[in-house]
Amino acid sequence: MGSAEDSTPTQGRLARTARLAALPAAYAGRTAFGIGKRIGGRPAEAVAAQVQQRTAEQLFATLGHLKGGAMKVGQALSAMESALPEQLAGPYRETLTRLQEAAPAMPTARVHEQLARSLSTDWRQGFRDFDDRPVAAASIGQVHRATWADGTPVAVKVQYPGAAEALVADLGTLQVLSPVMKAAAPHVDVRELFAELRERLTEEADYSREAEAQQAFADAYRGDPDIAVPDVLDVQGQVLVTEWVGGTPLSRVIADGTQDDRDRAGQLLVRLLASGPVRAHRVHGDPHPGNFRLLPDRRLAVLDFGSTQAMPRGWPDRLGPLLAAGRDGDAATLHRIATSAHLVQPDKVTDTALLDLLDPYFEPLRAAEYRFTRRWMQEQTRRASDPLSTAARTQRRLTIPPHYLLLQRVAAELVGVLCSLGATVAVDDEVRRWLPGYDAAGTPA
Repeated sequence: MGSAEDSTPTQGRLARTARLAALPAAYAGRTAFGIGKRIGGRPAEAVAAQVQQRTAEQLFATLGHLKGGAMKVGQALSAMESALPEQLAGPYRETLTRLQEAAPAMPTARVHEQLARSLSTDWRQGFRDFDDRPVAAASIGQVHRATWADGTPVAVKVQYPGAAEALVADLGTLQVLSPVMKAAAPHVDVRELFAELRERLTEEADYSREAEAQQAFADAYRGDPDIAVPDVLDVQGQVLVTEWVGGTPLSRVIADGTQDDRDRAGQLLVRLLASGPVRAHRVHGDPHPGNFRLLPDRRLAVLDFGSTQAMPRGWPDRLGPLLAAGRDGDAATLHRIATSAHLVQPDKVTDTALLDLLDPYFEPLRAAEYRFTRRWMQEQTRRASDPLSTAARTQRRLTIPPHYLLLQRVAAELVGVLCSLGATVAVDDEVRRWLPGYDAAGTPA
């Protein structure tokens, strides 16, 4: 590990760029090697599958070892990770987890400089006390515990110097990976993907926007018996101050929580996703376990609102009917709605093939309560990870608009967390309550 100064995103840019730039060259080499194998008699589809697998392996390894925008892109492409064999996906997830848990902290002097620049040179007068040791450090900032002048315990989020610029710069560098990403995820429009990612990454580095989103959730869920969101107390420049929240981290519930705690956390995670667009007119876009706490009163505390998506009109009108069609096994209706939402091209994907691909993901809607398990997740990964399978061929023919990428990522990551919890959840009840058109007899609360 480098020195403490290495923790800022602007350090080591040449090395980062070189590492990323090596990917397209390696992909080109593998492609040429694949052509040779085809000439030598191996089936073209088998060779393509091998090239795709090795390309994805190198792509995830590289994104997983970099931070800033590179790591954010890796997270945004988590749908690709879910289509990989466990031997590839496992090391990638472990690498990201290590980076998130052991991100090097800013030197204390740099933290104080940021506080003085954003708040004022006499920033200490706003606090009774301030702990220089960070309690959390991630890709663009770190969190310190402190006590506000009026005695309120607070969390002080301090952004790394140059984090916003580094995110955008990383994204520009990552555009050289377009052919690599196209090989690993053929159904993604890479040009539109980067346009969407640029907007999302810029928003994530904007603490004033994050404060607005967090306060919208805090207001929407104020007094709620199940979900707690800390109020925003101040935001200036690269510093965000919110109420402090204790409780048990969701990662600890996953590691050694009781089954009752696992089920409770899982149910409330689903409720947050389903109800957010209706109550706060936003969706929380980062269901990582580090962003949640289970409080002693059994509420789920929600932290970190850097990744959200505004949904001023709530859920899309087509989503409820689409889920209902999938739940009921109505292939023709599912295909018609997916086509109208530009998720499939009708001449490339039949209604039967689409239902066959998505059917396992509708299972949680067909029971009063559904038990999410690692085995189920592994089976879906195995099913989708074979590039020669019917499911994988159908998946490659989907056309997912970039503005759906956040929702797709959130849903995939949420299911992953539910499986890690081993939670039993009444998914159908939550969807029925919050999504218009899912149940014609009922209306969203």
